[in-house]
Amino acid sequence: MARRSLLTALAGVAALAIAATACAPQEDSSSSGASASPASCAKDQLKLVKAGQLTVATDKPAFEPWFKNNDPSNGEGFESAVAYAVAGKLGFAKNEVTWVTQSFDASYAPGPKNFDFDINQISVTPARQKAVTFSDGYYDVRQGVVTMGNGKFAGAKSLAELKDAKIGVQVGTTSLQAVRDQIKPGDDPKVFNSQIDVVNALKGKQVDAAVLDLPSAFYVTAAQVEGSKIVGQFDVGGGSGKEFFGLLLQQGNTLVGCLNKAIGELKSSGELAKIQDRWLTAAAGAPVLK
Repeated sequence: MARRSLLTALAGVAALAIAATACAPQEDSSSSGASASPASCAKDQLKLVKAGQLTVATDKPAFEPWFKNNDPSNGEGFESAVAYAVAGKLGFAKNEVTWVTQSFDASYAPGPKNFDFDINQISVTPARQKAVTFSDGYYDVRQGVVTMGNGKFAGAKSLAELKDAKIGVQVGTTSLQAVRDQIKPGDDPKVFNSQIDVVNALKGKQVDAAVLDLPSAFYVTAAQVEGSKIVGQFDVGGGSGKEFFGLLLQQGNTLVGCLNKAIGELKSSGELAKIQDRWLTAAAGAPVLK
């Protein structure tokens, strides 16, 4: 992924890193081609969990740069801003949006949902699409590799140089498969229950490197682990093809058509790009690892 100047934006802890995709350009990002929608996207015609209210889910804690101050409802942070922009396109005022908590790995489990859509850095994958419905992509993703600045693998210039590293990843994320497919380490990655567990493992030197989506990697180096650095970034690759985040809905929920319409309008108007520019600064400091 390309990026702009990063430490500057990072120091502010609000903006961090990334603009490109391990996928294709945003205009081409789509979930599964599912575009069924209600006869009308008028607010009063939408079938919602709670009438007159848009119910949005995300995990807790909600990390920067996706959310600010662990408060999804404040409209700050990339995903909070995207959620409210989509809500606005559907005709909902900010006070008509309700947030609920849903853990990352439970969000894409099959079954009924207590939310209209979930926004939580959830990459669209064929396996997940068997259990839930995804919107078109609102963000294209690459993986970032973080080590301690004085660590054994801090100078790695290629994926091959990371083969002997002990790598930490969060359970249920695409980072695990990306590491297996692209880095192919000698030892299987160490899997942790949450992102903060991965970060603590890096701090405690239980792992040599952590692999996360690139914006989160920039936040780790800027605000969570003093003395850490981003070694580089890489595409998911393999058979996965493009990687992008989509809004998650209960399987078969026809609201997806209206969400796709809203995302399309945000892209074509340039508003989505402005939100990304504000909260996810493209950084120039993460070389591509091949």
